[in-house]
Amino acid sequence: MLTPEQVKAMIENAAPCEHVEVEGDGHHFFAVIVSSAFEGKARLARHRLIKDGLKAQLASNELHALSISTAATPAEWAAKQP
Repeated sequence: MLTPEQVKAMIENAAPCEHVEVEGDGHHFFAVIVSSAFEGKARLARHRLIKDGLKAQLASNELHALSISTAATPAEWAAKQP
């Protein structure tokens, strides 16, 4: 069973990230991802960038489910912070 820390490392290997938060129960994970690689990309393209980098883990069912709750650029993330 995967831990949130392991999934975070997988995401960081899939794309250069400035900030990653992962929560989950070992089967279903939720991620907040901030990456400059998202610049100029639509929401779907941002999600696809991450999911394509995790294709092997998703296909083998090592990573069962990943929901990307936030996929933001550093500027977008900074604007959302209090």
